[in-house]
Amino acid sequence: MKIFNWSTAGIAGLGVALFLASAAAGHALETVSVRLKWVPQAQFAGFYVAKEKGFYEEAGLDVTINPGGPNLNGETLVATGADNFALAGSVESLLSSSDKGLPIVGVGMLLQHTPSAYVAHADSGITSPADFRGKTVSTFFTGAQNMLFAVLAAAGVDEKDVNVVPQAVSMAPFIDRQVDVATVMLYNELNVLRKQGLNDLVVLHPEDYGVSFPSDPIITNQTMIAEKPEVVQAFVNATLRGWAYAIANQQEAVDIVMAVAPGLESEHQSAMLKAYAELMLAGNGRKSGIGLLDMDALEKAREMLIQRNAVNPDIQLTDVVDNRFWEAAPADAKIVP
Repeated sequence: MKIFNWSTAGIAGLGVALFLASAAAGHALETVSVRLKWVPQAQFAGFYVAKEKGFYEEAGLDVTINPGGPNLNGETLVATGADNFALAGSVESLLSSSDKGLPIVGVGMLLQHTPSAYVAHADSGITSPADFRGKTVSTFFTGAQNMLFAVLAAAGVDEKDVNVVPQAVSMAPFIDRQVDVATVMLYNELNVLRKQGLNDLVVLHPEDYGVSFPSDPIITNQTMIAEKPEVVQAFVNATLRGWAYAIANQQEAVDIVMAVAPGLESEHQSAMLKAYAELMLAGNGRKSGIGLLDMDALEKAREMLIQRNAVNPDIQLTDVVDNRFWEAAPADAKIVP
């Protein structure tokens, strides 16, 4: 992988300082774009906060925040240069993209723990993944199935003993008990179920069974890293700062998001941001700082994916992530008060 030639964090800091000095002196801001995974919502609050509070501008950047959608792939858009940055899928998507020859690089990881879990009705008798035998379990076949199979393996359950089916767009099949276990995003579907009054649920977290897939990497492409490392650093710094502010000031952050998308429901957005923030601060996120690329956790996830034949074992983490930008970011941009 072609990487920038910074020998020390001090040189990195000098490059950013010169970049900021140039912006402060009246030079035009560097125009960049970031592609989100979906339409505006609190899941992306830190980006909108960084823009609204002027953090990007202070970093010398004019940032356009582009929404995602079902037919938009952030990895591909960044690889082609259509967008400079994106919020991508997971460690799996980084490895798979590299195997496809896409020149993308992860420069931060927002979610330190797996953002999804499994839910069952409390009266179902299901209390652990060992109870999935003979049951119908729905999950997303967008890579999430590999996490499910890893959880089953950790519980000593042969996947052939479980009826795994694609998850519907809505939670209706689970509510109507057409499936015994469903996959939920902790910051979305789980809150939807609870709002509908389904509070008597068993919630099973992959981390409780030794499985963890960190998610939501901030990505850029190799050309940006090689040719404009100071812009990459400025974007990482300001984005982390935006997220730290959003986590510490959640109601204000929700208000900022809803100003962008007034049709959103405030209560749901508040619950979403709260759950998303907890995932960002999980693991070593609070102690070491948000956006951490926890190489030990990422390597364990890679090894699980290799066991599933889900990724090319020849692709190494060092091929797809570069943690020097995160390491060079100021501490006060990474640590939530």
